[in-house]
Formats: sequence, C-alpha cells, structure tokens
Amino acid sequence: MLDDIRGIASSLPHTKIMHVCGTHEQSIVQYGLRSLLPDTVEIIAGPGCPVCITPKYDIDTAVFLTKKGMVVTTFGDMYKVPSTESLSDAKSRGADIRIVYSISNAVEMARRNPGKEIVHFGIGFETTAPTTALVVRDAPENFSVLCCHRLIPPALLFLLGLGAIDIQGFINPGHVSAIIGSKPYRVISEKYRIPQVVAGFEAEDLVRGILMLLNQLREGKAEVENEYTRVVKEEGNVVAQKVMEEVFEVVDADWRALPRIPGSGYELSEKYEEQNARRKFEDLLEDFVFEDSEPKGCRCGEVLRGLVYPEECPLFRKVCTPVNPVGPCMVSREGSCSIKYRYGRE
Repeated sequence: MLDDIRGIASSLPHTKIMHVCGTHEQSIVQYGLRSLLPDTVEIIAGPGCPVCITPKYDIDTAVFLTKKGMVVTTFGDMYKVPSTESLSDAKSRGADIRIVYSISNAVEMARRNPGKEIVHFGIGFETTAPTTALVVRDAPENFSVLCCHRLIPPALLFLLGLGAIDIQGFINPGHVSAIIGSKPYRVISEKYRIPQVVAGFEAEDLVRGILMLLNQLREGKAEVENEYTRVVKEEGNVVAQKVMEEVFEVVDADWRALPRIPGSGYELSEKYEEQNARRKFEDLLEDFVFEDSEPKGCRCGEVLRGLVYPEECPLFRKVCTPVNPVGPCMVSREGSCSIKYRYGRE
C-alpha cells in the first residue's frame, strides 16, 4: 500500500489530510507513519481530543460548583487540565472532586449518598454521549450532569469555513462513526468537494485510509468512504441515536481554542432539566465570574486547529511536560502534545 501511495502522490500536488482523533494520532506517531509517507503527503491532527477542546469556562464552572458544596465527579484525564484553577488544584484546596471510571459510578455514588448533590462533569464526543443519555433517564434526584458533549461533523464544517488551513481530505474517527454512522459527514463532502474516509485505529487501517483518500483525489471524487467496515455501518448505532435524540438537544457550543460552533454541542433537553446542572443550580451560577485567558507562549490552540505541530510550540518539552502541563494538549493521553512527548523523537 505504501508503494501505491507513493505512486499516486507523485501525480498530485502537496496533499494535506486532517484527522480528528487522538487514537489516530497515537497510532500515527507511535508507528512512525509520517516518516513512511512521501513528502508531498502531510497528515495533521485537528481538534480530536475531547479533553483538550473542553472550554475553560466549563472547567471553571465545575470548580465553582464544588465551592458551593457540590460533589463533582469526572474522568481522570480531565483532572489536571489547566484552567483558571484545575480540578486537581481545587481538590488540593479542599474541593470534593472524585475521579470515576464511568458515569454509572457517579450515579451509584449519588444513590449511596442521598444527602449530597452529585454533579458529573460529562465530556466527550458522540462516542460517550449515549452512556450519559442512558443513565440520565433513570438517575436519582440528587444527580445532575454538567453536559459538555461535542459533535464532530459540525466542527469539520466549521474548520473548512474558517479557511485558515488548506485541507484536501479528512480521516474521520472510527469510534465516533460507530455511533453516528457515515451519513452525517456527507454534507461536508457535498459543500466543500472534499473526500473523507472513516478509518480504524491500526497502522494498516490508517495507511489504507490514506490510500483511499489519495485515490479519490486522483479521480476527482469527493465522497465519504468507510475503511472501518468491520465496526462502522452507514446508519451507525440506531439504538444509541434514538436515546440521544430523546435526552439531548443540539445547541451552539464553545470549543477551547475555537470560536462558538453552531450546532456542535449537546445539552440535556427540557424533559430532563432536573438533571441539568446548569439549570438546577442557575441561581448559584449567577455569582460565577469567568476570566478568559490562556497561558503565555502556549500554542495549544494552533495545535488543535492543525496550524502547527506540538514541537513548534516554544514551551514543548522545555516548560510544558506531562508532569507540568501548561496547555490541555499535554494532559490527556489523546492530546497531540502528550502523544508527541511519549512517542515522538526529538
């Protein structure tokens, strides 16, 4: 397949392909796939790390709720994400913040502690949203969700609309696509005449996905192809989609390092507003004051938009490390900077 890629690439101009998946980036870096591709084929990482794109505003909101007496549960990779005050920092100052392996653990905690308000900091793309939707339908009264789920297709449309980066193709995430299927990506190809391939996570999946994209470019096509047929179906997981449609409503949403993206987020619907932490505690949140600023010198925003590689940030490895993360891309194992630090060579 690599010989085929080199042959096709020789007949094409410089080709820039973006993926939006932390697991894809890990495979690409871990197996040195970029070094195997011809110089005219460039693979860049987009905003595919759900932890990295979670806005400071939402992290600060979670911290604020702990200061008002709530117990906040979260996943481990959110714990140290830098903000005005990270969840880890807040915990060291006495906040009741607990790491859970799944939202179900948080629901059980609420059932065991009926006298405490448990707020789950719910993050992630379409992959984790169905689990949130399922537990919300049968959650106890003292459980609520600070819903920060984000949707991938609107983000891809938005990135192309910005026009800041010239992208010739997308490798779409396999786990997200297992839920939503391949249909939601079609509008992107139709509007911008750009080919897309849903790919799995093995090195062979990615190489085959790149080859499929290059074939489309050579033939002048702009379609959504599915390399990951052993998992992803065109219609996706219909059962999961129905649960999400019942529990969530689609809203405009902020992404860290990006402007507000229309129709790119989930919020709990009016039917489940008693489990919506923003509505449940809206009186308390009237006192919430947000300071919007990012660390000086940090280029995480540009990394998330695919404008620079991690090593182009002046803080990378020197000041910003997994032990002392300055930006969110160095915290999560799906963050581009963390992956480059662990698997990349200087």
